Amino acid sequence: MTPSFQAEAVTALLREALADPGTAWSLGSFGAIAEFMRDPDEVVTALPDVRLGMATERGAIALTVRSDLRPVAYETAVASGWNHAVALCLPDDACAMSRRGVVTELGPDREAARQQDRDAILFDLGLDLLAVDACVRTRDPEAIACLRSGVGRPLFDHQNPIGRQLVAMSPHRVFLARVGRVEVYAPIPGPGGTSPEGPHTHVLPKLLRSGRTHAATTPIPAGWVPCAGIHPAHPYKDMMGRRIAFDAARHAAFQVLLDRWGDPDLLAVKRGGDHRPDSSISGRHAQAARRVAEVQALYLRGEVIEAELAADEDEGVADHA
Repeated sequence: MTPSFQAEAVTALLREALADPGTAWSLGSFGAIAEFMRDPDEVVTALPDVRLGMATERGAIALTVRSDLRPVAYETAVASGWNHAVALCLPDDACAMSRRGVVTELGPDREAARQQDRDAILFDLGLDLLAVDACVRTRDPEAIACLRSGVGRPLFDHQNPIGRQLVAMSPHRVFLARVGRVEVYAPIPGPGGTSPEGPHTHVLPKLLRSGRTHAATTPIPAGWVPCAGIHPAHPYKDMMGRRIAFDAARHAAFQVLLDRWGDPDLLAVKRGGDHRPDSSISGRHAQAARRVAEVQALYLRGEVIEAELAADEDEGVADHA
């Protein structure tokens, strides 16, 4: 496949996913992620530039197609069955962001998804992640003063005043990667709050300390780093992870994506093939593919599986930022 055809195919994939309100999006790294989703009847505003995406009153997504952008469709085995997604990956030598390790003022956010936010001040939280810069943005003078008081210090330094005030300030969260950005405008939930039904972010210090770019259960090919993700509608749960009646059409739709963008070796194993010794996929991922195939067969035969969905989150998301 030539790069130009690849770019056209990737652009078509992104446009189709953006047009579907049942598809959610993520951008980030293991332990720090921003999620964008919208309701079917939610008012959507087009971006004021050539990027792919949209804005709502609760958040925005803006994406740029690159010739080296590789979608990787995959399924992972979880307690109740499986999760699925399409990771948007870049080569590991082309995905790096700023790698700042302290809170840093970046100035006006000239590339904000909405024109009205382009004079607000952007601050990098200094999480030192490979493929994402986790930032916040505000035009409120008191919030700007608080954020400036923490500049030059690590976010999680106990002497940094930002952490104690972040929920009260609730600045916009802006996560940046080489493939684009996700912005979240909704207020930050307080301690112990659940994930809101809409755009939101998660920052989990314990997971950040691992230094991983993605969960070990996610079968990303060697040499590639996931920067963002497409999360099509799931066959047996809604966007909040709540159980719904099994939807065979949703299942079939993702299998089409898996055929087009999945790892051929992993697909072969899922369909009953042997895990070859020279295969690029790990034994762990091969075993998970077989398990997913078995569970999906049960669903397709109409057998009801009663299981809790609490263990479905690959990253153990619990806290918010």
